Amino acid sequence: MARVVTYTERGGPEVLSLTEAPTPPVGAGQLGIRVQAIGVNPIDAKLRAGIRHSPALTEPRRIGSDAAGIVTSVGDGVEGFRIGDAVVVAWAAGTYASELTIDAALATPRPPQVPAAEAAGIGIPVGTAYQTLRSLGVGSDDTLLVHGGSGAVGHALIQFARLWGARVLATTSDARADRVAALGAEPVAYGAGLADRVRALTDDVTVAIDAAGTDEALQTSRELVDDHARVATIVRGADADGLGIRAFGGGSPHPLTERERAWRAEAVPVAVALLAAGRFVVELGPQLPLADVVEAHRLLETGGHAKITLVP
Repeated sequence: MARVVTYTERGGPEVLSLTEAPTPPVGAGQLGIRVQAIGVNPIDAKLRAGIRHSPALTEPRRIGSDAAGIVTSVGDGVEGFRIGDAVVVAWAAGTYASELTIDAALATPRPPQVPAAEAAGIGIPVGTAYQTLRSLGVGSDDTLLVHGGSGAVGHALIQFARLWGARVLATTSDARADRVAALGAEPVAYGAGLADRVRALTDDVTVAIDAAGTDEALQTSRELVDDHARVATIVRGADADGLGIRAFGGGSPHPLTERERAWRAEAVPVAVALLAAGRFVVELGPQLPLADVVEAHRLLETGGHAKITLVP
């Protein structure tokens, strides 16, 4: 029996409970995984709370998309994996668990230089950042403004854009400015007068990405970037059409294209290779036992923490 986190009603962190459930048998094209670390993402809390739409609850629902672990079983037809291999799990379902059965396509080999906790922080934030940058065509001729530069997605946006030669300005608090600068961005304090502070650094912002979800972020982006097709939000997707900007997730009524989904998947092995080479960073925050999942979600909603992970 595996230990799994489920909820039977929407609400605050207290609706989450740790229970036991059988792990589905490993079928053709699948892998069995012993979970070592689990990434806790904002979307997990939004789904749990009913802020983000999901189907009606008719039975206990599992939670989580990202993890890292060790292969314990290999299904028929699976190539490239052996029992004992370390892997990253991304875009799966119900990863808040001690054991998983997943499609092999959702696993990426993990070299020994990449710890499990860092690997568990890759999936959603890194995939979202990589795909958004690809969709907007960010490259060496660009000056990118990132709103929410100190969060997990913001960190990934900064690092990929800098690797691809773009100049990056990123909004942040004073307390996190040094961290943003260490990743290669020019920190800009958010708050009243943001547009003027950006203009003091450059008058040529060519692309902007909102990972903060504030009115200030959306207004400033539209004010500074002439081509609104190169302004995007990953948080306020429901508002994007009315603002004349693009959205990737965040409640957008427009699903990702096949190409965009492929970019999100592509991001995982790219990030793993960069992490192994010491050219990419996943900043870790609180690490809690799986049994303390309620506290993990309270910390998530409080904000101000680097990547939160759970350990079965």
